[in-house]
Amino acid sequence: AGGWWLLRDDGGSLCLALGPEGNGADAETASLVYTVTHDLRAPIRVVEGFTRIIKEDYGRQLDRVGNDHLDRVLAAGARMNLMIDAVLTMARLATQPLTRQPVDLSQLASFVVDDLRRAAPERTVDVQIESGLRARGDPTLMRLVLENLLGNAWKYSSRNPLARIEFGSATDDAPAGGPPGRRVFAVRDNGAGFDMRVADRLFGLFQRLHSAKDFPGNGVGLASVRRIVQRHGGEVWAESEPGRGAAFFFTLAD
Repeated sequence: AGGWWLLRDDGGSLCLALGPEGNGADAETASLVYTVTHDLRAPIRVVEGFTRIIKEDYGRQLDRVGNDHLDRVLAAGARMNLMIDAVLTMARLATQPLTRQPVDLSQLASFVVDDLRRAAPERTVDVQIESGLRARGDPTLMRLVLENLLGNAWKYSSRNPLARIEFGSATDDAPAGGPPGRRVFAVRDNGAGFDMRVADRLFGLFQRLHSAKDFPGNGVGLASVRRIVQRHGGEVWAESEPGRGAAFFFTLAD
């Protein structure tokens, strides 16, 4: 609620609360996150270190099941380190200074798509980017928003041989006699999609709607998008249907 982040485990139990924002709390939040994550890494290093020693020195004396258990411990340690990195990233998104200047979103989107094409030259994807999309915001953070949204569209459309991604905008209908509608930016794809009944989990930290075996990821990207958009005074939401693609919408304060 409010400026708090509530991090919960799979069972819904509260693991860590970060916030609130404002009134000098940002520095305290950053200090708390650093302390917690630093203290968490120490026991993880011990677990990983001794597990590797056991595997290297005694692995030949263990059967396949025993070695598999050790590999699972090491993999869990690696995942925990990635989760700590994600918490630090979220803390930085909340505390780093926010600049506001004209940003060419169309150009940023083109740069992001160029990077995606270079990373996967074997894919053929029809990408349509509306020209002239501009806003006021932090260029670095807005690129991160587009990297996550376009990157997800690229990833989740990977099984469609006729993959299509669009980045464009529209204007909300204004109420009769009311002020002009909001400018809404949208990233659409024709990929895997998701069930809207679980959409409330979509922007949560470490929440995933697809198996990591099907689509790799750590459940951090959309949480970062929401945090950045909120810091810009906007909103973010999504619409989708399983097997029929997804559309992610966001607004920014003028």
